[in-house]
Amino acid sequence: MPAKRGPRTGFLRAAAALVALAALASCTSDGDGKGPDDTTDTTGTTKPSSKAVRPPPPHGGFDYQIGGAYPPPSGVRIVARDRGADPARGLYNICYVNAFQAQPDEQDDWAEDLLLRDRKGKVVIDADWDEALLDIGTPAKRERIAARVDKWIDGCADKGFDAVEPDNYDSYTRSRGLLDADDAVSFIRLLSAHAHARGLAIAQKNTVELSDRRSRAGLDFAVVEECGAYDECGEYADAFDDRVVVVEYTDKGLRKALADYGDRLSIVRRDVMVSTPDSDDYVRKTR
Repeated sequence: MPAKRGPRTGFLRAAAALVALAALASCTSDGDGKGPDDTTDTTGTTKPSSKAVRPPPPHGGFDYQIGGAYPPPSGVRIVARDRGADPARGLYNICYVNAFQAQPDEQDDWAEDLLLRDRKGKVVIDADWDEALLDIGTPAKRERIAARVDKWIDGCADKGFDAVEPDNYDSYTRSRGLLDADDAVSFIRLLSAHAHARGLAIAQKNTVELSDRRSRAGLDFAVVEECGAYDECGEYADAFDDRVVVVEYTDKGLRKALADYGDRLSIVRRDVMVSTPDSDDYVRKTR
């Protein structure tokens, strides 16, 4: 089955970028997520963390806050927030990073040869979200891209997050055949190794067709959009031993996910913009 994308992963990032700008500036020195609390020594080697890697608790109350942080509702044990935000004290915190594509306002920050180009030399764009795909098609380029994303992961670790959620694992399906699943798995393995060295668990984001490569990819749990709506929750549950947090964007999808896996997975219904409670668009339901 082809990969399904949630309705907001890219558009929301662009919309939220202005909101998060001040926070991002405070935790980055050069746009790469590296600040004064750098954990890289003078040889460029990341210092391993003594923190034990742990996935989120199974069947824990969940809230998806990547559109803006706010006090978690009662009963929430797991929170996902953008890398520019701070973790929620006392909870299990997942740090969102856009790892496989360049956000529209950051495209110019990437070296030109790290943007995927078609045979005419034109940058390949994910048209749904106006994001350039990153060229993970060779080992050398994967290493260079990972070096930058690793700095964002370092920022997540330094802030005290428990896990990282690299988005757009499925971008190879939008690459016009220029990238493949092996490229995606090879790249995320680099991120997994770095996240684990920093004491962070790492999530598979969507991409149900690669769930059987979980071990090879080094992934610990899954962050899934609309698996109820697309009848995919079971595949994730089986692959990740119920270590799955689910976001549904419709009441129908929520009902389906709860009916089939409500006693096993962490499931929440959010609005498509993942708004904050002060917005008229805000929706959050767990039943």
